[in-house]
Amino acid sequence: MNNPLPLAGVRVLAVEQYGAGPYGTMYLADQGADVVKIENPVGGDFARDIGPYWFGDGSSEFFHAYNRNKRSVTLDLTSDDGRKVFLDLVKNADAVSSNLRGDVPDKLGLNYDDLKDVNPTIVCAHLSAYGRTGPRKTWPGFDYLMQAEAGWFSLTGEPDTPPTRFGLSVVDQMTGLALAYALLAGVTGARATGIGRNMDVSLFDIALSNLGYPAMWYLNEGHVQGRLPRSAHPALTPCALYKTKDGWIYLMCNKEKFWPALCNAVGHPEWVADPRFKNFEARFENRPLVEEYLDDALSLKTTDEWLAEFGGSVPAAAINDVKQALDNPFVVDEGRVQEIELEGHGTYKYVASAVRSCGSTAPANPAPKLGADTDDLLRDAGYTNDDIAALRDKKVI
Repeated sequence: MNNPLPLAGVRVLAVEQYGAGPYGTMYLADQGADVVKIENPVGGDFARDIGPYWFGDGSSEFFHAYNRNKRSVTLDLTSDDGRKVFLDLVKNADAVSSNLRGDVPDKLGLNYDDLKDVNPTIVCAHLSAYGRTGPRKTWPGFDYLMQAEAGWFSLTGEPDTPPTRFGLSVVDQMTGLALAYALLAGVTGARATGIGRNMDVSLFDIALSNLGYPAMWYLNEGHVQGRLPRSAHPALTPCALYKTKDGWIYLMCNKEKFWPALCNAVGHPEWVADPRFKNFEARFENRPLVEEYLDDALSLKTTDEWLAEFGGSVPAAAINDVKQALDNPFVVDEGRVQEIELEGHGTYKYVASAVRSCGSTAPANPAPKLGADTDDLLRDAGYTNDDIAALRDKKVI
């Protein structure tokens, strides 16, 4: 039985570009929301021009990574006619999402006060670098800057090496998910009360809030957490990289029950009763000795051999590159890589949505061509073919 997706019937007008906002609204589209990208008639989302890889139809693979299952409308929001069209689209929408510099929603009239007269239930979900208010609302900002200022560089990599960023745009994508969460929270409230609102997330606030327990430790104990050798956990042991016969393995024994399981698996049950290793506190105090013992024991077998030995009993992982991660049988055999048909190219592969809606089949539509759905959306809003032609002549769409 293929049930409707949970967000079927929710329409989101997305004034979005690049990565963070589109990543969040793609999660909404994957769950059935009608996500309509509002793009400038000249060029559209600038991510459409980002290389270095392109599909056979000439479209950017980067753009496709963030925009599947959406529709596209071209619209000049800075013109009077474009504004009128936008307001007509807002009448039948549940939310407007944007990821723009903090002062731009005011300039484009994307806030709740600007839109409530045409749709009192509209939710305006904003993603910006530093927020829509305050001294930095006009500042541009990007993922790596947030990682730097919020302290992430100081926590990433090995000690005594240059400050290091995450290898992925984690702040962008986490903030995109926060945007999707904020939007759905607002829509839930609007459906209950009949009143919409503004919802705000920023790259900086998400980066800062994700300091988590290191923030708690500093604010209350004055402890400044730094980097640790072998990407170790700041408190739990063993939780780090350890040497094997052919490389490395990451062990993460973050519950007491996993220490005895590890000791038995590596052939050293006597370590369980050793007072130097009896609990987390003791193992933390003797971390160098734990590292030495585990390196010696684990060096007798390869990483793959240990993973087969540990499977289901000791939390462990190989250290994979991107190729190994995506070729992993647990990824391939379990359907985590899927295919989409793209006109003018054939099929391309993508990583499936991380959210699975039981009983429903996720959509698998490629990112839209620029303005592909303009005419259909405008007809739905009551525009005639002549109206649409006139708007196109004026370069409004």
